[in-house]
Amino acid sequence: MSKEETKAQVRAFWNKQACGASSALSTKYSRQYFDEIEDSRYSVEPEVFSFAQFTRFRGQKVLEVGVGAGTDFIQWVRAGAKSYGVDLTEEAVEHVGNRLRVYGLSAEEVRVADAEDLPYADNTFDLVYSWGVIHHTPDTIKALEEIIRVARIGGIIKVMVYNRRSLNAFYQYLRFGLLGGKPFKSISWVLYYNMESIGTKAFTIREMKRILADYPVRIKYIRANVTKYDLLYNRASPFRFVSYILAFMLGFEKIGWFMTIELEKVGELEVTVENTC
Repeated sequence: MSKEETKAQVRAFWNKQACGASSALSTKYSRQYFDEIEDSRYSVEPEVFSFAQFTRFRGQKVLEVGVGAGTDFIQWVRAGAKSYGVDLTEEAVEHVGNRLRVYGLSAEEVRVADAEDLPYADNTFDLVYSWGVIHHTPDTIKALEEIIRVARIGGIIKVMVYNRRSLNAFYQYLRFGLLGGKPFKSISWVLYYNMESIGTKAFTIREMKRILADYPVRIKYIRANVTKYDLLYNRASPFRFVSYILAFMLGFEKIGWFMTIELEKVGELEVTVENTC
């Protein structure tokens, strides 16, 4: 499957329902609908707050790449940031527009755009933030380059991607690989074909450090603390007990599903242009 075909399938998948919206049962675009999405998201993924640090960017120019249902995006707006948001899908942009209207908020801009080709000039934003997005696009490295490009020198980049060496990744292998009759398939293969939209990737901390070494950024930290997904929060107590034992043995601070990365841009991004003559 070509890159364009994969991206079309990714767009179609997320255009059916904005990321995070499945937790709401109330009438679409009602205030209760959005409240339900927000309550669900932060009860399951509370680490978002300590990672994003929304209130620290008041008055600063912030870009969120991949707004989804807009739950994090409105936190930037509420915190007083000059908030810009992009998403690959019209569904997500419509979600955020309605969400802002319902809460009586306004943002600088929310538009459809490809993470691999951001519609902003170099060195534009004080912060570029992306939670669980760029591992879905076919060329994750290109999306990362774009994020670095549009951040200003001295600006901050906060990105979350999935961790391949996590308990949750192992659970997905057990379910779709071993128990799915494909025991010889890799974890990468399992995630690519079974985790949300097709083409989903996951990285190791070592891989990310190696990738980032080629770019004008300083790594402030890369972490992979255990999440509720790794600890099987929605499973019966025997399963949760086993997950805690595994996390204790393997290290709570390195086998989490969410790899959170904070960078500081320290120089210009050099773009290599192929000579096609």
